[in-house]
Amino acid sequence: PTMAATPLDSAWEWLITNFSEFQLATVVTFVLHESVFFLSGFPSLLFERFGLFAKYKIQKKSNTSDYQNRCVMRLILYHVCVNLPVMIFSYPAFKFMGLRSSLPLPHWTVIVSQVLFYFILEDFIFYWGHRALHTKWLYKHVHSVHHEYATPFGLTSEYAHPAEILFLGFATVVGPALTGPHLFTLWLWMVLRVLETVEAHSGYHFPWSPSNFLPLYGGSDFHDYHHRVLYTKSGNYASTFVYMDWLFGTDKGYRKTKAIEGEEGKHL
Repeated sequence: PTMAATPLDSAWEWLITNFSEFQLATVVTFVLHESVFFLSGFPSLLFERFGLFAKYKIQKKSNTSDYQNRCVMRLILYHVCVNLPVMIFSYPAFKFMGLRSSLPLPHWTVIVSQVLFYFILEDFIFYWGHRALHTKWLYKHVHSVHHEYATPFGLTSEYAHPAEILFLGFATVVGPALTGPHLFTLWLWMVLRVLETVEAHSGYHFPWSPSNFLPLYGGSDFHDYHHRVLYTKSGNYASTFVYMDWLFGTDKGYRKTKAIEGEEGKHL
């Protein structure tokens, strides 16, 4: 490009010079996912194991270290045996839908608007799929795996039955498939979605948690309730935002609990 190359452009040029698009869209995407997921998920595991930041922990219960380790080992297995093959086999579909990796990188307004669209669409699809997973048969045979951890920590976010991993994967890639994005946009979306779900499952609500600053954002407090309560009564099904549960009346139990906690807080 004739314009002065930014450091980001130079880094991207290095990537597309040294790797084929297929390698970038599959293996490099996988490595990026694993890095972001485990690096962002380990802190809450360590906080729980060593009792750090206890006053910000939502539940007083904690998982044993054996139970934490079991989660990590199974995640590695599922990621290598499910996520990686799916990334490899879905490449032709993405290519067909218009995925590109060449320079120039898209304008930031395009990136931001596409990622916002992905979040809204994923949240909508996830809400209905997640409600379906809480029906008796699907819960018993599929979704109960994810709910083995009633006290979530960051890494439990992706701990699920392989069939559920495929469904969640579908909800995550529908937006990108519809818009034929640049690989950079796809990567940014994946990183933000991983950070979001890890935070929602972290089990900690800090003063600096995003839900304190972003309107309509659920976060750890909203989603932790979903794991604490009996599966037929839990509600709070959305992945990212709070408006779907509000619109369809599936946040009533949570709102009631919050109101009671608020009242108790006043009397202390």
